[in-house]
Amino acid sequence: MTDRLVRAAFTESTVTVYQAYPAAIADPAVEAGTFVSPFKVERMTWIKPSFLWMMYRSGWAEKPGQERVLAVEITRAGFEWALGHASLSHFDRTVHSAKEDWRAELKESPVRIQWDPDRSMTLNPLEYRAIQVGLSGESVKRYVEEWITGITDITPLVHSIRSDIRAGDVREAARKLPDEVHYPLSDALRQRVGAHG
Repeated sequence: MTDRLVRAAFTESTVTVYQAYPAAIADPAVEAGTFVSPFKVERMTWIKPSFLWMMYRSGWAEKPGQERVLAVEITRAGFEWALGHASLSHFDRTVHSAKEDWRAELKESPVRIQWDPDRSMTLNPLEYRAIQVGLSGESVKRYVEEWITGITDITPLVHSIRSDIRAGDVREAARKLPDEVHYPLSDALRQRVGAHG
């Protein structure tokens, strides 16, 4: 069974998640300390605790529309609320005994969970998986209005690590990575999101 553990940088009260946006969304968000227009709360937004998965998704902040990488500090209470109100994007028989149960949960849940292969510094897939948390409806509003405690533009750090890797200085690149460790979940949350390992 593939390892699925939530790994993140976190403190006693907050957890760091990552998102990538164009400057038009990133700049106002950094200034306001939360997401404001032109960010749209009506759309699903995905938060990612894995820094290297975000690098894979954004191509080290080089993909169009993802040129700015933001480290978003959110409350652990909010993060765990999201997990507790989530449904897996795909049916998993280790979580639900019947597809009907999964479909009913999917219909009611404002949060989606995906487990994708985490990434190495060269962005190759690893054996274990990283969690992606998709927020919609009520959960996006809670995210923007209640959970976020701060937003930092870490694009310069992203560029620095990318440059180290391209120069072959893997040790220096590794030194700059966020310290992501196993995030403790209750048994109920582990079951809800299909975490194991």
